[in-house]
Amino acid sequence: MIGLCGGTTSTALAQILATREDLNAPGHQSTLTVVTNAINIAAQLAVRPNIKVMVTGGILNPRSYELVGPYTDIIMQKVVMDIAFIGVNGIDPEVGPTNTGEGEASVNALLASRARISYVLADSSKVGVRAFATMDGYAFTRLITDSGISADDKAAFEANGTEVIVAPH
Repeated sequence: MIGLCGGTTSTALAQILATREDLNAPGHQSTLTVVTNAINIAAQLAVRPNIKVMVTGGILNPRSYELVGPYTDIIMQKVVMDIAFIGVNGIDPEVGPTNTGEGEASVNALLASRARISYVLADSSKVGVRAFATMDGYAFTRLITDSGISADDKAAFEANGTEVIVAPH
């Protein structure tokens, strides 16, 4: 059971999941459950035969296709996941992950807290960027990024106790 918030990086991960052969094999039994607050991700994965999709509900943000607000929070309190992947608008070694909207930041923090393990997904263009809203209450310890991250930025995250995983091309 995994959680995917909205955003471009999470959508890219969903595209990878959607093309995995083991998740597209004939059959009617779900082998992966995806919890998401992003309607574009839900629509993309809904047609996959072996992926069970749970959408959180909430108020739609038309810019990000994410569902946010108190209804989202209520549903999120009722689920648990193995892994959550959290997309962000900015990631800073001191401030941590940030989003442009407080609703998205709140849902992202809640999604991460409901998972046994969580990873922030941020391409290197978001490293060192501080967006408007912090993900208050989220203990950020894992970052997946690309090879564009500088050695100094990687070292700064690691010095603050964050495991940095650089994804291959």
